Amino acid sequence: MSSHELADFLRRRREGLRPADTPGGATFPASRRARRTPGLRREEVAALAQVSVSYYERLERARAPRPSPQVLSALATALQLTGAERDHLARLAGQVLPATDADGPEQVPEGAEQLLGRLDGIPAYIVNERQDVVAWNAAAAALITDFSRLTRDERNVTRISARLRGTLCVGAPGAESDFSRQAAAQLRAAGVRHPTDNVLAELVNEFATHDPDFASGWRDHAVRPLPSVRKNLHHPTAGELEIDRNTLDLPGSEFSLVMYTAEAGSPSAAALKSL
Repeated sequence: MSSHELADFLRRRREGLRPADTPGGATFPASRRARRTPGLRREEVAALAQVSVSYYERLERARAPRPSPQVLSALATALQLTGAERDHLARLAGQVLPATDADGPEQVPEGAEQLLGRLDGIPAYIVNERQDVVAWNAAAAALITDFSRLTRDERNVTRISARLRGTLCVGAPGAESDFSRQAAAQLRAAGVRHPTDNVLAELVNEFATHDPDFASGWRDHAVRPLPSVRKNLHHPTAGELEIDRNTLDLPGSEFSLVMYTAEAGSPSAAALKSL
């Protein structure tokens, strides 16, 4: 835990809030002191987070023990932190802070959708933490499936892979096992951040029931998604393809960009360009 950085972060966020920014029903301890700065007082943040004033003061002075996830969550709400700021707070405190769904689903960053259209000839799509495909380019639809014809529930990477296994996906030794374990790692990481997400829990149960490789990865506590997984595909028009599935996290959001590429100059690279 970086206690001094944590203290500095809390102080700066507290000073950046105005009393008018707090919820309408918030009540603060009475104080005879004149407000010397525009930000909230320490006792006001403590009241909003329902922690003792002395404990919060020690946090801002880098003298308190490591706060629990529950305290961190309360402080994040009191200080009105964004999702990225909540994660940063958790890292400073050496904790993993569960995400909140209070603000509803995040919007795909505008720049990310623009990037999809600029990846000429490179199949790519954007997924959320559940591995739902939320945006895609024409090359991805040509390579994998017409996502627009799928229902929202069907538009999940692991469900799509299970449906296409044996047709689009073919027998590279270990490739499908790697993909399933990758999916288990991604969903386990999402589960840490969204422990109350019932839809996510249902996905895990579904995949663990029907995919032994996913179940194995889940039991083994696989938590490190691989940035690249090689796959062999049999495409109805492009033929046999050996491609790499590359995943890049989009900073400051819950989304990731997934791209399918092939070795430069290979028949698979030429076939991808022909789609």
